[in-house]
Order: sequence, then C-alpha cells, then structure tokens
Amino acid sequence: MTNDETPWLPADWEHPTRVELPTGHHLRPIHPDDTELDMPAVMGSRERLWSIYGEAWGWPPADMTAEQDREDLQHHWDEIVAHESFNYALFDAEETELIGCVYIDPTDKAGGDADISWWVRDEYVGTEVETALDELVPRWIAEDWPLQAPRYVGRDLSWAEWLAIPRQR
Repeated sequence: MTNDETPWLPADWEHPTRVELPTGHHLRPIHPDDTELDMPAVMGSRERLWSIYGEAWGWPPADMTAEQDREDLQHHWDEIVAHESFNYALFDAEETELIGCVYIDPTDKAGGDADISWWVRDEYVGTEVETALDELVPRWIAEDWPLQAPRYVGRDLSWAEWLAIPRQR
C-alpha cells in the first residue's frame, strides 16, 4: 500500500542497474537515449502491446512519433531517478537491440504494493529469451526488491481482473 505519507520503497534502497539473463541478454533502466532502439521494438509489436496495455494505459498509441517516445522515456527516466516507478529495458549483450521491457510500479489498488508487468517483441514470443525473462522477473523481484506484495499483472491475474480492483484513496 502506498500513500503520500508512506514511501513505497525505503529511502536508502538502491535499485539494480543491471540484471543478467542466462541467455546473454540483460535488463537495465531505460533511458531517453534508448529511443532509437525502443521505437522499432514498440511499434513493431504495437498491435499485441495495445491488446495488453491499451485499455489500462492507452499505450502505445498507433501514431506515436519518435519525439513522443523520447518524451515518454524521459518521463520513465525521471521516475527511475526519483524512485517513483521503474522501467527496465531488455537488451542483447551489445545493446544493439531492445527486446522488451519490465515495468515495476507502485500501486494505488488494494491488495498489493507494486504492479509488475513485462513484454518482449513479437518475434521473441515463445522463445528461450521470453522463457528466461518469465522465470527471472518474479525471482529477481523476490530477491532484490523490498516489496511485500508484488502483483504480476497479466501473469498472476489478468488485466481485466487488475482493472476491476478498486483504487485506494
């Protein structure tokens, strides 16, 4: 549970800056300079991403420009720096390809202290990379994050179930 008086993460806690997957890929906080890699990843998988995030977040819009994407990534970066929420990008070893993202957000809905979701580009669905990410995220959150009741949206509960959870005031 988060509110203005209780921070969702301890003030002295430091977020991970790099997480290795056994496939040779890694996660790191996304940055506005990643726009050139993020834009084709998002728009190349836009239909599926909209089917996942569209109703909840209105994202990604069909006509998103590179400038809008960069502004979105800057917003994510600012939130990461402030420890308000986290967006980790999944990259190949050389960071020549952005393969997906992991979102770790405080919740304003009953029953959890964080809402976590992730995706991979269409061409990685069903691959060992997606399987490795699916196995890594819950373990990584349990081992490295100071969360008591993380909720894995789209995994442990559907987006429709998540949307139906009442907001806390």
